[in-house]
Amino acid sequence: MQGEERVFIGGSWVPPSTGRRIEVISPHTEQAIARIAAPAPRDADAAVAAARAAFDRGPWPRLPPAERIAAIRRLADLYDPCREDIARLISAQMGAPITFARSAHAALPGVMMRAFADIAETVDWEQARPGRYGSDILLQRTPVGVVAAIVPWNMPMLLAVMKLVPALLAGCPVVLKPSPETPLDAYLLARLTEQAGFPPGVISVLPGDGALGAHLVAHPGVDRVSFTGSTAVGARVAAVCGAALKRVSLELGGKSAAIVLDDADPATTAAGIKVAGLMNSGQACVAQTRILVPRSRHDAHVDALAAMMDALVVADPADPATDIGPLVSRRQQERVRAYIELGEKEGAVLATGGAALPAGAGSGWYVRPTLFARADNGSRIAQEEIFGPVLTVIPYDDEDHAVHLANDTRYGLSGSVWTPDTERGLAVARRVAAGTFGVNQPYSMDPAAPFGGVKDSGIGRELGLEGIDSHLDTKSISVAAP
Repeated sequence: MQGEERVFIGGSWVPPSTGRRIEVISPHTEQAIARIAAPAPRDADAAVAAARAAFDRGPWPRLPPAERIAAIRRLADLYDPCREDIARLISAQMGAPITFARSAHAALPGVMMRAFADIAETVDWEQARPGRYGSDILLQRTPVGVVAAIVPWNMPMLLAVMKLVPALLAGCPVVLKPSPETPLDAYLLARLTEQAGFPPGVISVLPGDGALGAHLVAHPGVDRVSFTGSTAVGARVAAVCGAALKRVSLELGGKSAAIVLDDADPATTAAGIKVAGLMNSGQACVAQTRILVPRSRHDAHVDALAAMMDALVVADPADPATDIGPLVSRRQQERVRAYIELGEKEGAVLATGGAALPAGAGSGWYVRPTLFARADNGSRIAQEEIFGPVLTVIPYDDEDHAVHLANDTRYGLSGSVWTPDTERGLAVARRVAAGTFGVNQPYSMDPAAPFGGVKDSGIGRELGLEGIDSHLDTKSISVAAP
Protein backbone atom coordinates (compact mmCIF):
# COMPACT_ATOMS: atom_id res chain seq x y z
CA MET A 1 0.00 0.00 0.00
CA GLN A 2 1.30 3.44 -0.93
CA GLY A 3 1.73 6.17 1.64
CA GLU A 4 3.13 9.63 2.29
CA GLU A 5 3.70 10.86 5.82
CA ARG A 6 4.61 14.41 4.82
CA VAL A 7 2.89 17.35 3.14
CA PHE A 8 4.26 19.49 0.30
CA ILE A 9 4.48 23.13 1.40
CA GLY A 10 6.32 25.79 -0.55
CA GLY A 11 8.37 23.27 -2.50
CA SER A 12 9.46 21.15 0.49
CA TRP A 13 8.18 17.95 2.08
CA VAL A 14 7.50 18.68 5.75
CA PRO A 15 5.74 16.89 8.64
CA PRO A 16 2.00 17.68 8.85
CA SER A 17 0.52 19.58 11.78
CA THR A 18 -1.73 16.65 12.80
CA GLY A 19 -1.70 12.86 12.68
CA ARG A 20 -4.87 12.57 10.58
CA ARG A 21 -4.78 10.46 7.40
CA ILE A 22 -6.55 10.37 4.05
CA GLU A 23 -7.46 6.85 2.96
CA VAL A 24 -7.64 6.36 -0.81
CA ILE A 25 -10.18 3.69 -1.81
CA SER A 26 -10.24 1.77 -5.10
CA PRO A 27 -13.67 2.11 -6.77
CA HIS A 28 -13.12 -1.34 -8.30
CA THR A 29 -12.14 -3.39 -5.25
CA GLU A 30 -13.57 -1.06 -2.57
CA GLN A 31 -10.31 -1.60 -0.68
CA ALA A 32 -7.78 0.97 0.51
CA ILE A 33 -4.85 1.43 -1.87
CA ALA A 34 -3.04 4.26 -0.04
CA ARG A 35 -2.94 6.29 3.14
CA ILE A 36 -1.41 9.73 3.20
CA ALA A 37 -1.06 12.57 5.67
CA ALA A 38 -4.14 14.79 5.78
CA PRO A 39 -3.24 18.49 5.71
CA ALA A 40 -5.01 20.68 8.26
CA PRO A 41 -5.83 24.42 8.26
CA ARG A 42 -2.49 25.14 9.95
CA ASP A 43 -0.74 23.50 7.01
CA ALA A 44 -2.77 25.65 4.62
CA ASP A 45 -1.75 28.71 6.64
CA ALA A 46 1.90 27.72 6.25
CA ALA A 47 1.45 27.19 2.51
CA VAL A 48 -0.20 30.60 2.06
CA ALA A 49 2.52 32.25 4.16
CA ALA A 50 5.19 30.65 1.97
CA ALA A 51 3.36 31.75 -1.18
CA ARG A 52 2.89 35.24 0.23
CA ALA A 53 6.62 35.55 0.93
CA ALA A 54 7.41 34.23 -2.56
CA PHE A 55 5.12 36.82 -4.13
CA ASP A 56 6.01 39.79 -1.95
CA ARG A 57 9.77 39.27 -1.70
CA GLY A 58 10.83 36.30 -3.84
CA PRO A 59 12.25 36.14 -7.33
CA TRP A 60 9.44 34.33 -9.16
CA PRO A 61 7.11 37.28 -9.96
CA ARG A 62 10.14 39.42 -10.86
CA LEU A 63 11.85 36.99 -13.23
CA PRO A 64 11.86 37.78 -16.93
CA PRO A 65 8.89 35.89 -18.44
CA ALA A 66 11.31 33.84 -20.54
CA GLU A 67 12.74 32.27 -17.37
CA ARG A 68 9.29 31.26 -16.11
CA ILE A 69 8.51 29.80 -19.53
CA ALA A 70 11.75 27.80 -19.44
CA ALA A 71 10.80 26.39 -16.02
CA ILE A 72 7.46 25.16 -17.38
CA ARG A 73 9.22 23.54 -20.33
CA ARG A 74 11.50 21.73 -17.85
CA LEU A 75 8.42 20.53 -16.00
CA ALA A 76 6.92 19.22 -19.25
CA ASP A 77 10.11 17.32 -20.03
CA LEU A 78 10.00 15.71 -16.59
CA TYR A 79 6.31 14.93 -16.95
CA ASP A 80 6.44 12.94 -20.18
CA PRO A 81 8.26 9.83 -18.85
CA CYS A 82 5.71 9.59 -16.01
CA ARG A 83 2.59 9.39 -18.16
CA GLU A 84 2.03 5.66 -17.70
CA ASP A 85 2.45 5.93 -13.92
CA ILE A 86 0.00 8.84 -13.87
CA ALA A 87 -2.56 6.93 -15.96
CA ARG A 88 -2.40 3.94 -13.64
CA LEU A 89 -2.65 6.09 -10.51
CA ILE A 90 -5.71 7.93 -11.80
CA SER A 91 -7.39 4.75 -12.97
CA ALA A 92 -6.78 3.10 -9.58
CA GLN A 93 -8.01 6.12 -7.60
CA MET A 94 -11.20 7.11 -9.44
CA GLY A 95 -11.96 4.23 -11.79
CA ALA A 96 -11.24 5.77 -15.19
CA PRO A 97 -10.85 3.07 -17.86
CA ILE A 98 -7.12 2.72 -18.40
CA THR A 99 -7.36 3.41 -22.14
CA PHE A 100 -9.06 6.76 -21.44
CA ALA A 101 -6.69 7.42 -18.57
CA ARG A 102 -3.76 7.08 -20.97
CA SER A 103 -5.24 9.06 -23.88
CA ALA A 104 -6.81 11.91 -21.89
CA HIS A 105 -6.02 11.99 -18.17
CA ALA A 106 -2.27 11.45 -18.61
CA ALA A 107 -1.56 12.61 -22.17
CA LEU A 108 -3.31 15.98 -22.22
CA PRO A 109 -1.51 17.66 -19.28
CA GLY A 110 1.88 17.48 -20.99
CA VAL A 111 0.36 18.93 -24.15
CA MET A 112 -1.17 21.71 -22.05
CA MET A 113 2.14 22.57 -20.38
CA ARG A 114 3.94 23.07 -23.69
CA ALA A 115 1.00 24.88 -25.27
CA PHE A 116 0.79 27.32 -22.36
CA ALA A 117 4.53 27.95 -22.61
CA ASP A 118 4.07 28.74 -26.31
CA ILE A 119 1.12 31.04 -25.57
CA ALA A 120 3.06 32.86 -22.84
CA GLU A 121 5.67 33.81 -25.44
CA THR A 122 2.97 35.84 -27.25
CA VAL A 123 1.86 37.87 -24.21
CA ASP A 124 2.55 41.61 -24.37
CA TRP A 125 4.00 41.94 -20.88
CA GLU A 126 4.60 45.64 -21.54
CA GLN A 127 2.98 47.69 -24.26
CA ALA A 128 3.29 51.35 -25.25
CA ARG A 129 0.15 53.21 -26.26
CA PRO A 130 -0.21 56.84 -27.38
CA GLY A 131 -2.28 58.86 -24.94
CA ARG A 132 -5.11 61.19 -25.89
CA TYR A 133 -3.75 64.21 -24.03
CA GLY A 134 -0.15 64.19 -25.13
CA SER A 135 1.29 61.74 -22.60
CA ASP A 136 2.51 58.32 -23.60
CA ILE A 137 0.85 55.36 -21.85
CA LEU A 138 2.83 52.31 -20.76
CA LEU A 139 0.73 49.22 -20.03
CA GLN A 140 2.36 46.71 -17.70
CA ARG A 141 0.97 43.20 -17.12
CA THR A 142 1.59 42.14 -13.51
CA PRO A 143 0.66 38.94 -11.60
CA VAL A 144 -2.46 39.21 -9.42
CA GLY A 145 -0.85 37.52 -6.39
CA VAL A 146 -1.25 34.28 -4.47
CA VAL A 147 -3.64 31.80 -6.12
CA ALA A 148 -5.64 29.07 -4.40
CA ALA A 149 -6.48 26.42 -7.02
CA ILE A 150 -9.13 23.85 -6.06
CA VAL A 151 -9.68 20.85 -8.33
CA PRO A 152 -12.12 17.91 -8.20
CA TRP A 153 -11.54 14.19 -8.59
CA ASN A 154 -12.94 13.54 -12.06
CA MET A 155 -10.05 14.88 -14.21
CA PRO A 156 -7.50 15.52 -11.47
CA MET A 157 -4.19 15.93 -13.28
CA LEU A 158 -5.60 17.77 -16.29
CA LEU A 159 -7.50 20.28 -14.16
CA ALA A 160 -4.53 20.76 -11.83
CA VAL A 161 -2.28 21.62 -14.79
CA MET A 162 -4.93 23.88 -16.32
CA LYS A 163 -4.87 25.96 -13.12
CA LEU A 164 -1.27 25.63 -11.97
CA VAL A 165 0.64 26.33 -15.17
CA PRO A 166 -1.06 29.58 -16.34
CA ALA A 167 -0.77 31.00 -12.83
CA LEU A 168 2.93 30.15 -12.66
CA LEU A 169 3.59 31.63 -16.09
CA ALA A 170 1.90 34.84 -14.98
CA GLY A 171 4.20 34.97 -11.93
CA CYS A 172 1.71 33.86 -9.29
CA PRO A 173 2.59 31.39 -6.50
CA VAL A 174 -0.02 28.65 -6.17
CA VAL A 175 -1.52 26.60 -3.36
CA LEU A 176 -3.09 23.62 -5.14
CA LYS A 177 -5.80 21.65 -3.32
CA PRO A 178 -6.62 18.34 -5.03
CA SER A 179 -9.58 16.21 -3.97
CA PRO A 180 -9.03 13.65 -1.19
CA GLU A 181 -10.24 10.94 -3.61
CA THR A 182 -7.32 11.59 -5.97
CA PRO A 183 -4.22 12.77 -4.09
CA LEU A 184 -1.64 10.35 -5.47
CA ASP A 185 -1.19 11.82 -8.94
CA ALA A 186 -1.11 15.30 -7.38
CA TYR A 187 1.80 14.30 -5.17
CA LEU A 188 3.59 12.85 -8.17
CA LEU A 189 3.16 16.27 -9.83
CA ALA A 190 4.54 17.91 -6.67
CA ARG A 191 7.68 15.79 -6.93
CA LEU A 192 8.10 16.82 -10.56
CA THR A 193 7.84 20.52 -9.67
CA GLU A 194 10.49 19.90 -7.00
CA GLN A 195 12.82 18.40 -9.61
CA ALA A 196 12.11 21.27 -12.03
CA GLY A 197 13.66 23.72 -9.57
CA PHE A 198 10.93 26.24 -8.78
CA PRO A 199 11.94 28.77 -6.09
CA PRO A 200 10.83 28.26 -2.46
CA GLY A 201 7.21 29.12 -1.69
CA VAL A 202 5.99 29.08 -5.27
CA ILE A 203 4.13 25.74 -5.21
CA SER A 204 2.28 23.90 -2.45
CA VAL A 205 0.10 20.81 -2.95
CA LEU A 206 -2.37 20.02 -0.15
CA PRO A 207 -4.98 17.32 -0.87
CA GLY A 208 -7.97 17.80 1.37
CA ASP A 209 -11.70 17.97 1.89
CA GLY A 210 -14.18 20.81 1.51
CA ALA A 211 -13.30 22.28 4.90
CA LEU A 212 -9.69 22.74 3.83
CA GLY A 213 -10.87 24.29 0.57
CA ALA A 214 -13.16 26.69 2.42
CA HIS A 215 -10.26 27.72 4.65
CA LEU A 216 -8.15 28.55 1.60
CA VAL A 217 -10.96 30.44 -0.13
CA ALA A 218 -11.49 32.66 2.91
CA HIS A 219 -7.79 33.11 3.69
CA PRO A 220 -6.81 36.81 3.70
CA GLY A 221 -3.42 35.94 2.18
CA VAL A 222 -5.02 34.54 -0.99
CA ASP A 223 -5.58 37.06 -3.82
CA ARG A 224 -7.32 34.82 -6.36
CA VAL A 225 -9.35 31.62 -6.20
CA SER A 226 -9.69 29.24 -9.14
CA PHE A 227 -12.36 26.61 -8.42
CA THR A 228 -13.73 23.66 -10.37
CA GLY A 229 -16.63 21.74 -8.86
CA SER A 230 -20.36 21.77 -8.33
CA THR A 231 -22.53 24.81 -8.94
CA ALA A 232 -23.79 24.80 -5.36
CA VAL A 233 -20.29 24.94 -3.88
CA GLY A 234 -19.20 27.41 -6.55
CA ALA A 235 -21.93 29.81 -5.47
CA ARG A 236 -20.59 29.71 -1.90
CA VAL A 237 -17.04 30.28 -3.14
CA ALA A 238 -18.22 33.27 -5.18
CA ALA A 239 -20.03 34.75 -2.15
CA VAL A 240 -16.92 34.53 0.02
CA CYS A 241 -14.69 36.01 -2.68
CA GLY A 242 -17.22 38.74 -3.43
CA ALA A 243 -17.35 39.80 0.22
CA ALA A 244 -13.55 40.09 0.25
CA LEU A 245 -13.34 41.65 -3.25
CA LYS A 246 -11.13 38.72 -4.18
CA ARG A 247 -10.72 37.64 -7.78
CA VAL A 248 -12.41 34.34 -8.61
CA SER A 249 -12.98 32.04 -11.55
CA LEU A 250 -15.48 29.19 -11.42
CA GLU A 251 -15.82 26.16 -13.71
CA LEU A 252 -19.00 24.50 -12.55
CA GLY A 253 -21.67 22.00 -13.58
CA GLY A 254 -23.21 21.22 -16.92
CA LYS A 255 -26.19 19.56 -18.56
CA SER A 256 -25.10 19.97 -22.12
CA ALA A 257 -27.09 19.11 -25.22
CA ALA A 258 -26.03 17.23 -28.32
CA ILE A 259 -28.29 18.51 -31.10
CA VAL A 260 -28.76 15.90 -33.81
CA LEU A 261 -30.07 17.50 -36.99
CA ASP A 262 -32.46 15.73 -39.34
CA ASP A 263 -29.74 14.98 -41.91
CA ALA A 264 -27.42 13.21 -39.43
CA ASP A 265 -26.76 9.48 -39.76
CA PRO A 266 -27.88 7.63 -36.58
CA ALA A 267 -24.94 5.19 -36.43
CA THR A 268 -22.33 7.89 -37.06
CA THR A 269 -23.90 10.15 -34.47
CA ALA A 270 -24.13 7.37 -31.89
CA ALA A 271 -20.40 6.70 -32.32
CA GLY A 272 -19.66 10.37 -31.66
CA ILE A 273 -21.95 10.55 -28.65
CA LYS A 274 -20.15 7.53 -27.17
CA VAL A 275 -17.34 10.01 -26.52
CA ALA A 276 -19.38 13.20 -26.11
CA GLY A 277 -21.77 11.79 -23.53
CA LEU A 278 -19.98 8.86 -21.92
CA MET A 279 -16.32 9.90 -21.66
CA ASN A 280 -14.78 9.09 -18.28
CA SER A 281 -17.77 6.80 -17.54
CA GLY A 282 -20.00 9.88 -17.74
CA GLN A 283 -18.08 11.67 -14.99
CA ALA A 284 -17.29 14.82 -16.97
CA CYS A 285 -18.70 18.31 -16.61
CA VAL A 286 -18.68 18.75 -20.40
CA ALA A 287 -20.56 15.48 -21.05
CA GLN A 288 -23.42 15.97 -23.49
CA THR A 289 -26.09 13.89 -21.80
CA ARG A 290 -29.21 15.47 -23.32
CA ILE A 291 -29.53 14.10 -26.84
CA LEU A 292 -31.95 16.23 -28.89
CA VAL A 293 -33.24 14.36 -31.95
CA PRO A 294 -35.88 15.20 -34.59
CA ARG A 295 -39.22 13.71 -33.61
CA SER A 296 -39.59 12.17 -37.06
CA ARG A 297 -36.35 10.16 -36.59
CA HIS A 298 -36.54 9.58 -32.84
CA ASP A 299 -36.77 5.79 -32.93
CA ALA A 300 -33.91 5.36 -35.42
CA HIS A 301 -31.59 7.41 -33.24
CA VAL A 302 -32.69 5.65 -30.04
CA ASP A 303 -32.05 2.27 -31.65
CA ALA A 304 -28.54 3.33 -32.73
CA LEU A 305 -27.73 4.80 -29.32
CA ALA A 306 -29.05 1.72 -27.51
CA ALA A 307 -26.99 -0.59 -29.73
CA MET A 308 -23.88 1.49 -29.02
CA MET A 309 -24.50 1.44 -25.26
CA ASP A 310 -25.33 -2.26 -25.14
CA ALA A 311 -21.95 -2.99 -26.74
CA LEU A 312 -20.00 -1.08 -24.08
CA VAL A 313 -17.76 -3.17 -21.86
CA VAL A 314 -18.39 -2.50 -18.16
CA ALA A 315 -15.49 -4.03 -16.27
CA ASP A 316 -12.25 -3.62 -14.36
CA PRO A 317 -10.81 -0.20 -15.28
CA ALA A 318 -7.32 -1.72 -15.53
CA ASP A 319 -8.45 -3.81 -18.52
CA PRO A 320 -7.70 -2.00 -21.82
CA ALA A 321 -10.96 -3.40 -23.27
CA THR A 322 -13.09 -1.61 -20.66
CA ASP A 323 -15.29 1.25 -21.86
CA ILE A 324 -17.11 2.04 -18.59
CA GLY A 325 -15.38 1.72 -15.24
CA PRO A 326 -16.79 2.10 -11.74
CA LEU A 327 -17.92 5.46 -10.42
CA VAL A 328 -15.64 7.20 -7.96
CA SER A 329 -17.51 6.31 -4.76
CA ARG A 330 -20.43 4.39 -3.34
CA ARG A 331 -22.14 7.75 -2.72
CA GLN A 332 -21.87 8.60 -6.43
CA GLN A 333 -23.07 5.14 -7.45
CA GLU A 334 -26.14 5.45 -5.24
CA ARG A 335 -26.83 8.94 -6.53
CA VAL A 336 -26.76 7.88 -10.17
CA ARG A 337 -28.92 4.80 -9.56
CA ALA A 338 -31.44 7.01 -7.76
CA TYR A 339 -31.65 9.25 -10.84
CA ILE A 340 -32.28 6.21 -13.03
CA GLU A 341 -35.18 5.18 -10.80
CA LEU A 342 -36.43 8.77 -10.89
CA GLY A 343 -36.35 8.81 -14.69
CA GLU A 344 -38.68 5.84 -14.85
CA LYS A 345 -41.04 7.45 -12.32
CA GLU A 346 -41.07 10.62 -14.39
CA GLY A 347 -42.36 8.67 -17.38
CA ALA A 348 -39.31 8.51 -19.63
CA VAL A 349 -38.96 5.29 -21.63
CA LEU A 350 -36.07 3.10 -20.46
CA ALA A 351 -34.45 2.05 -23.74
CA THR A 352 -31.52 0.17 -22.19
CA GLY A 353 -29.74 -0.17 -18.86
CA GLY A 354 -31.51 0.54 -15.59
CA ALA A 355 -30.85 0.86 -11.89
CA ALA A 356 -30.00 -2.83 -11.39
CA LEU A 357 -26.31 -3.53 -10.94
CA PRO A 358 -24.39 -4.79 -14.00
CA ALA A 359 -24.41 -8.54 -14.50
CA GLY A 360 -21.71 -10.27 -12.51
CA ALA A 361 -20.90 -7.22 -10.42
CA GLY A 362 -19.42 -8.27 -7.11
CA SER A 363 -17.32 -5.50 -5.67
CA GLY A 364 -17.02 -2.10 -7.27
CA TRP A 365 -19.21 0.97 -7.64
CA TYR A 366 -20.52 0.18 -11.11
CA VAL A 367 -23.63 1.49 -12.90
CA ARG A 368 -25.15 0.09 -16.08
CA PRO A 369 -24.97 2.45 -19.09
CA THR A 370 -28.54 3.71 -19.27
CA LEU A 371 -30.53 5.36 -22.06
CA PHE A 372 -33.87 7.11 -21.62
CA ALA A 373 -36.08 7.94 -24.60
CA ARG A 374 -39.05 10.24 -25.19
CA ALA A 375 -38.13 12.32 -22.16
CA ASP A 376 -39.54 15.72 -21.28
CA ASN A 377 -36.93 18.48 -21.28
CA GLY A 378 -38.44 19.78 -18.04
CA SER A 379 -37.91 16.51 -16.18
CA ARG A 380 -35.26 16.25 -13.50
CA ILE A 381 -33.20 13.72 -15.46
CA ALA A 382 -33.06 16.28 -18.28
CA GLN A 383 -32.33 19.29 -16.09
CA GLU A 384 -30.03 18.04 -13.31
CA GLU A 385 -26.42 16.94 -13.63
CA ILE A 386 -26.29 13.18 -12.99
CA PHE A 387 -22.54 12.64 -13.51
CA GLY A 388 -22.70 9.03 -14.61
CA PRO A 389 -23.27 6.91 -17.75
CA VAL A 390 -26.86 8.07 -18.30
CA LEU A 391 -28.13 9.63 -21.54
CA THR A 392 -31.57 11.18 -22.08
CA VAL A 393 -33.10 11.45 -25.57
CA ILE A 394 -35.51 14.35 -26.06
CA PRO A 395 -37.50 14.79 -29.30
CA TYR A 396 -37.86 18.17 -31.02
CA ASP A 397 -40.16 19.45 -33.78
CA ASP A 398 -37.88 21.72 -35.84
CA GLU A 399 -34.53 23.45 -35.66
CA ASP A 400 -35.84 26.44 -33.71
CA HIS A 401 -37.40 24.06 -31.18
CA ALA A 402 -34.09 22.21 -30.86
CA VAL A 403 -32.20 25.40 -30.07
CA HIS A 404 -34.90 26.41 -27.58
CA LEU A 405 -34.59 23.06 -25.79
CA ALA A 406 -30.79 23.25 -25.77
CA ASN A 407 -31.00 26.67 -24.11
CA ASP A 408 -33.80 25.72 -21.73
CA THR A 409 -31.49 24.86 -18.83
CA ARG A 410 -29.77 26.71 -16.01
CA TYR A 411 -26.42 25.49 -17.33
CA GLY A 412 -24.31 26.56 -20.29
CA LEU A 413 -20.96 24.81 -20.30
CA SER A 414 -20.69 22.73 -23.46
CA GLY A 415 -22.66 21.24 -26.33
CA SER A 416 -22.47 19.91 -29.86
CA VAL A 417 -24.38 19.69 -33.12
CA TRP A 418 -24.30 16.74 -35.51
CA THR A 419 -24.88 17.17 -39.25
CA PRO A 420 -23.05 16.53 -42.55
CA ASP A 421 -23.69 20.21 -43.40
CA THR A 422 -20.93 22.12 -41.59
CA GLU A 423 -22.35 25.58 -42.32
CA ARG A 424 -25.73 24.52 -40.98
CA GLY A 425 -24.02 23.15 -37.90
CA LEU A 426 -22.14 26.42 -37.34
CA ALA A 427 -25.39 28.37 -37.64
CA VAL A 428 -26.92 26.25 -34.87
CA ALA A 429 -23.76 26.47 -32.74
CA ARG A 430 -23.90 30.29 -32.82
CA ARG A 431 -27.43 30.23 -31.33
CA VAL A 432 -26.75 27.99 -28.33
CA ALA A 433 -25.90 29.67 -25.01
CA ALA A 434 -22.75 27.79 -24.03
CA GLY A 435 -19.15 28.68 -23.34
CA THR A 436 -17.80 25.85 -25.49
CA PHE A 437 -19.29 23.96 -28.42
CA GLY A 438 -18.41 21.36 -31.04
CA VAL A 439 -19.62 20.71 -34.58
CA ASN A 440 -19.61 16.97 -35.32
CA GLN A 441 -17.47 16.40 -32.24
CA PRO A 442 -17.67 16.93 -28.52
CA TYR A 443 -16.03 20.12 -27.35
CA SER A 444 -12.32 19.61 -28.04
CA MET A 445 -10.09 20.45 -25.06
CA ASP A 446 -7.75 22.42 -27.30
CA PRO A 447 -5.21 24.39 -25.25
CA ALA A 448 -5.63 27.33 -27.63
CA ALA A 449 -9.39 27.52 -27.04
CA PRO A 450 -10.66 29.34 -23.93
CA PHE A 451 -12.71 27.03 -21.73
CA GLY A 452 -15.55 27.92 -19.39
CA GLY A 453 -19.29 28.31 -19.10
CA VAL A 454 -22.18 30.75 -18.96
CA LYS A 455 -25.18 30.90 -16.64
CA ASP A 456 -24.81 28.45 -13.74
CA SER A 457 -21.84 26.77 -15.42
CA GLY A 458 -19.39 29.34 -14.19
CA ILE A 459 -17.48 32.60 -14.41
CA GLY A 460 -14.26 33.23 -16.30
CA ARG A 461 -12.17 31.25 -18.74
CA GLU A 462 -9.28 28.80 -18.60
CA LEU A 463 -6.95 27.71 -21.43
CA GLY A 464 -5.82 29.88 -24.29
CA LEU A 465 -4.36 33.34 -23.86
CA GLU A 466 -7.37 34.02 -21.64
CA GLY A 467 -6.15 31.44 -19.14
CA ILE A 468 -2.92 33.37 -18.57
CA ASP A 469 -4.63 36.75 -18.79
CA SER A 470 -6.98 35.86 -15.93
CA HIS A 471 -3.94 35.77 -13.61
CA LEU A 472 -2.67 39.21 -14.67
CA ASP A 473 -3.52 42.78 -13.74
CA THR A 474 -3.03 45.65 -16.17
CA LYS A 475 -1.28 48.73 -14.80
CA SER A 476 -1.26 51.92 -16.86
CA ILE A 477 1.61 54.37 -16.44
CA SER A 478 1.32 57.86 -17.94
CA VAL A 479 4.60 59.33 -19.12
CA ALA A 480 4.87 63.07 -19.79
CA ALA A 481 7.84 64.68 -21.48
CA PRO A 482 10.15 66.44 -18.96
